[in-house]
Amino acid sequence: MVQKLNISDFLELSKSIPVVDVRSPREFETGHFPGAVNIPLFDNEERALVGTVYKQISRNTAVLKGLEIVGPKMKPFAEKAQELAINNQLLVYCWRGGMRSASMAWLFEMVGIKTYTLSGGYKSFRRYGKSKLSGAQKIIILGGLTGSGKTETLHKIREKGEQVIDLEKLANHKGSAFGALGQEKQPSNEQFENNLIYQYLQLDASRPIWLEDESHSIGTNWIPGELFDIMRQAPVLKMEIAKSIRIKRLVAEYAGFDPAFLEECILKIGKRLGGQHVKQALERLKSGHLDDVADITLTYYDKSYSFGVDSREKNTVFPVALEQDDPGKNAETLIEFAKTTILHR
Repeated sequence: MVQKLNISDFLELSKSIPVVDVRSPREFETGHFPGAVNIPLFDNEERALVGTVYKQISRNTAVLKGLEIVGPKMKPFAEKAQELAINNQLLVYCWRGGMRSASMAWLFEMVGIKTYTLSGGYKSFRRYGKSKLSGAQKIIILGGLTGSGKTETLHKIREKGEQVIDLEKLANHKGSAFGALGQEKQPSNEQFENNLIYQYLQLDASRPIWLEDESHSIGTNWIPGELFDIMRQAPVLKMEIAKSIRIKRLVAEYAGFDPAFLEECILKIGKRLGGQHVKQALERLKSGHLDDVADITLTYYDKSYSFGVDSREKNTVFPVALEQDDPGKNAETLIEFAKTTILHR
């Protein structure tokens, strides 16, 4: 017998049981439960057709049309489900936890697969996740000027047992005009939110969670307002590292990229960098002086980041002086600073 689960139980079982999304491919591509496999009851055109019949004729006529479409596909659906099932179990959801998931769950049960459906469907996952994000409390923001090694330091903080969410990894973007270099295609914004929600839900909300300081958008992805508002109020540990050290890191990070791509990135910030600076940066790029290019572009990035930090409440920003580019040691310093200065306020 098909068993309906609330979102909490569904999330828990999803750690060990495969999840099947039975919505149309277009719905799935827009956003889905992380790790789910798409077995669409209807393809995009079929879904549109059934919806039209439902609106223009009647519900019963739409159901009959749906059965006509699905009938020949039932055997392939069942075979695919049998391939996916682990310990002969599957989790299934659709948009609202209605007929699509119920129909597929019935079919899977008919071939002996213990099947669970999500009450409220995909909408309940989104609603539940955003409500949890809005209640995030022990957030620590890792800040610092461009080239400080924030992302690598964040990873070292995780290695030392702290809870971390790497927003830039979830977005496949480093958050600047140069941020897409070397990255995979960005997910849809909805999928970015879903991946973020899922990762957040795996963490212990009673313990500190570290995130890198970001603007509201990371490339084409936007941090959900529920979390971004909290991030803007959270304490910031601002890494303070000499500009000369930051330049060396940036040269090492971008030296392997095609100069044509770097030129394109410089032009993206042309208006904000200023015509003379753009001209100088492109000339130095052409002559292979990447250290000068980094120095020039930091003129814009340092000013931009400082503006963002200055707009925060002064008592939430904590400068942490760091003498070298050593993410492991810097992580230790930052963790200790957080324990002694922030978490005991």
